[in-house]
Amino acid sequence: MAALPDAHKVILVGHSAGGLSAMHLFGDKIKQAIFIAATMLPFGYQTEQDIKDGVPDLSEFGGDVYDLNFGLGEDHPPTSMVLRKEFQRPILYQQCSQEDSTLASILLRPFPAVLQTARFGCIDDGVKSPVNAVHRVYIKTANDRTLKVEQQEAMIHRWPPRKVMVMDTDHSPFFSAPDHLLELILGSL
Repeated sequence: MAALPDAHKVILVGHSAGGLSAMHLFGDKIKQAIFIAATMLPFGYQTEQDIKDGVPDLSEFGGDVYDLNFGLGEDHPPTSMVLRKEFQRPILYQQCSQEDSTLASILLRPFPAVLQTARFGCIDDGVKSPVNAVHRVYIKTANDRTLKVEQQEAMIHRWPPRKVMVMDTDHSPFFSAPDHLLELILGSL
């Protein structure tokens, strides 16, 4: 993104926690941001409400659902995490075929354990900034067990996008309903 020529802009498609930091860091280089079952917060994680809205609550699955990685050593906080194999299908891919769920599990990679809390230079009083100028579209996933519908709706209410669309899918519509997802993405442009 940093190397993109000044006159060029991209369409950013972010899923889950993906895309949030890129939008805040490179808002002036983004023509439109499409959030798919994604954390959509204007100023990063700042308040208890931001955490409630943007961080998955997987307590219904009982116990610890993550494998933690300690890249800086066991005496430091974890650096990355990944859902344990036995929880991946019921949490992320419950509407996918078994074959797609297996493929998705193979492709799943750890993600940062500490989410970015910096404000990325955004102004919280509504003043125009590159990130506030980005047109946003939100695609809700109605059967999401990761980012619950209530969480998605709360973020949409707090920072309304230009357009909201709904899919009757799990957290991973690119596996459970890829053709419909493509239609929605193309229809939002």
